[in-house]
Amino acid sequence: MPSSFQLLFGDEASPAAPAFYDRVTSVEVEENADLPGAIQLTVPISTQAAAGSEDLSEVGEDRFKPYARIAVVVKVDGGGEACIFDGYVLAHKLHVDRGTTASSLQVWGQDVTCLMNLEEKVRDWKATDGNIANTIFGEYGFGTTETNTKDDSPDHPEDKHLLIQRATDAQFLRDRARRAGKLFRVCCDTRAGTNVGYFITPNLEGTPAVTFTLNPTHASNVDTLDFEWDVARPAEVVAQTLGSTKDTLDGGARDSGLPPLDSRSLATFTGTHVMKTRLTAAVDDAGELRGRAASVLREAGWFVKCVGEVDLARLPAVPRVGTLAQINGAGRLHSGKYFVWSVRHAITAHAHRVKFVLMRNAVGAA
Repeated sequence: MPSSFQLLFGDEASPAAPAFYDRVTSVEVEENADLPGAIQLTVPISTQAAAGSEDLSEVGEDRFKPYARIAVVVKVDGGGEACIFDGYVLAHKLHVDRGTTASSLQVWGQDVTCLMNLEEKVRDWKATDGNIANTIFGEYGFGTTETNTKDDSPDHPEDKHLLIQRATDAQFLRDRARRAGKLFRVCCDTRAGTNVGYFITPNLEGTPAVTFTLNPTHASNVDTLDFEWDVARPAEVVAQTLGSTKDTLDGGARDSGLPPLDSRSLATFTGTHVMKTRLTAAVDDAGELRGRAASVLREAGWFVKCVGEVDLARLPAVPRVGTLAQINGAGRLHSGKYFVWSVRHAITAHAHRVKFVLMRNAVGAA
């Protein structure tokens, strides 16, 4: 299935002229579950003579100026469009050879969350974490989703543990997401310029959006996959602290609250050798402490990792971070559902390669 991509520039998301694609050497885009999206665009440059002076092509163009808007939309035949990047130019790297025959310009950018890192703020919050995230997303004109307030934290009342922000908005929300076992991202779906802010619990239920088949060979769409698991991580949390009334609060956890993606979770897989950790946190009640303990297990629970690379033309759809993927033909231990953690696109005139990282909180039957 052939694939195609489109570059769009400016706040109006204007498509690049067809002749521009002939000058592009490569486009690399990465989506990541816990890091900002990034882009690197490489174009050759040449000397231009204008009004008696010489200048370099592409280098001073408005589309590559600081905080110029840039987006990438990818489409696979038979599938819908996917906006894999929407953000701003933050840096460039120029390599110039004598005569400019081998000169090139690399342009690097970050997704729209870079706007959330422009100012360190000090302010207090009293609402739940999900409502705080929605308020901040609204300040930047980002859309929100109703799942942001599901599996939410309690309020942060002024007479108890008032929540103080002393960071940029992106740093603050990323820290709150890690404490709650959630994912913080801002990304577009199909159309450039339409970004949604996510502060969500990973959704591990539903139908996989893409399938990677290793065996049998006549049905395979991927050539190699690398798997690893690491059980040196806690599967139980002992949590105890003093509440606001000086009473001892117990709130340990043995369950992350996420459904396992196969039959054996970390605790089941390790058997009797279960690693425990201890948590002390400033909370107002035992329920909040249990939530903090569960978030530790959510982060530790991703103990299985799969890395692979494939030509996008061999897939029926574009793999997206935050969705589920199915692996077939890798044996009973490792075949099954995975959570798409990161996707890196490497696009040239001849190929569109996709390197992906899948994570899992369980393994299959022995």
